[in-house]
Amino acid sequence: MSTNVDLTERPEYDQVIIDIADYVINYEVKSQEALDTARNCLMDTLGCGFLALKFPECTKHLGPLVQGTSVPNGARVPGTQFILDPVKAAWDIGCIIRWLDFNDTWLAAEWGHPSDNLGGILAIADHLSQVRIAKGETPLSMQQVLESMVKAHEIQGVLALENSFNRVGLCHVLLVRIATTAVVTHLMGGSKEHIMAAVSQAWVDGSALRTYRHAPNAGSRKSWAAGDATSRGVRLADIAMRGEMGIPSVLTAPQWGFYDVSFSHTNKDLKTKPEAQRQFSFQREYGSYVMENILFKLSFPAEFHSQTACEAAVLLHPKVKDKLADISRIELTTHESAIRIISKHGPLANPADRDHCLQYMVAVPLMLGKLNAEHYEDDFHHSNPIIDTLRDKMVVIEDARYSKEYHDPDKRSIANAIQVFFNDGSCTDKIEVEYPIGHKRRRGEGIPVLEAKFKQNLASRFSAQQTQEIFNLCKNTSELTKMPVNQFMDLLVV
Repeated sequence: MSTNVDLTERPEYDQVIIDIADYVINYEVKSQEALDTARNCLMDTLGCGFLALKFPECTKHLGPLVQGTSVPNGARVPGTQFILDPVKAAWDIGCIIRWLDFNDTWLAAEWGHPSDNLGGILAIADHLSQVRIAKGETPLSMQQVLESMVKAHEIQGVLALENSFNRVGLCHVLLVRIATTAVVTHLMGGSKEHIMAAVSQAWVDGSALRTYRHAPNAGSRKSWAAGDATSRGVRLADIAMRGEMGIPSVLTAPQWGFYDVSFSHTNKDLKTKPEAQRQFSFQREYGSYVMENILFKLSFPAEFHSQTACEAAVLLHPKVKDKLADISRIELTTHESAIRIISKHGPLANPADRDHCLQYMVAVPLMLGKLNAEHYEDDFHHSNPIIDTLRDKMVVIEDARYSKEYHDPDKRSIANAIQVFFNDGSCTDKIEVEYPIGHKRRRGEGIPVLEAKFKQNLASRFSAQQTQEIFNLCKNTSELTKMPVNQFMDLLVV
């Protein structure tokens, strides 16, 4: 046979795709811890969206592409009056969720924010529920939303455990698209074949570059990229449900597949082991591990690798607030991932640049004893030149133990420490925080803070009566889980 032709025999689906489809269809979420955490995650994620609606740079993106469009049985965007087709609704919900960098986080070989998937899940669940009611059928329940959240978290998080997309310059929102596509296709009633076809299409989309997350190009795209990804997941689910064929070996196809095109050069030994890492690695099977271990951002709207640094800075504030001009040096001891992502020197061009700068996120709470979303805005930054003065005095040091325990599955610490030195030769104690308040190890301490954060964020958008009604519902597990999705969404319209 000639060697200059391609074989046309269609392969079976890649095992990675089969495993995702089997998990979505067959796995029963029995972990009460996972479901309780999902309920808390629902509150926290929606609250982040409500708070983001205070910012015009966010709200300018919202609404129909064609003004005046009317969508029968359209999906609602919480906190607004928009009723949109589910694809654009998913975009808008995902955008407001992620805008302030305040929703949950997963840290492993890859980073990300699994609650970004709620954009697609809520949009399609609201739309489908209204369609079912119009047909005299039973709508989806909030129990199904919570179960879908657990599964979306798990798909995104397990893929992230051993596989670093960031090291080859790819953005983690790729995993949002994969997870949303899988769970939304299932919510739409898709078969295993539908789910595999949809997920294969999600992989063949490739990935956005991380360029917009890093100096010198850090900018606001990182605030709407997740909305774009979860929206694309809804669109691909719809395409598959219309009978569109899949691309079975999208990952493994020689030369043209995802592994060869986008992932193969992650292997340092590629020259001697050409096939060694042209595939994903998996630490565990899909279950409910990720939701149970998710990290909540409870105190600071800041990139998660800085959360413990911000906590340490708040603790140091009383000892340095009156001596800022006398500081000679600030030592920031951190882990490798923080250095690679958020350690920056030089001008910071915009709020998105500042909320991904370790030094900036330490300087503000050292100065004020707090850090909130307004502290990234131009007016605040430009009126407080001491921030950049403090940044210039910071020295960043990696602690090998911090870096090791960051990846340890039994610890998953996100450690930072700060020590401040003064011109007279004196210094503060070295303040170390290894686990942020949103970590699983601090759940008992963290959940009351999460609930207070949610209630405060509700109050930024709703009346006192409506705030209390929504808050009480979300705390009542039995009442929330049996509520039809469309009725829940009714409560979130302003």
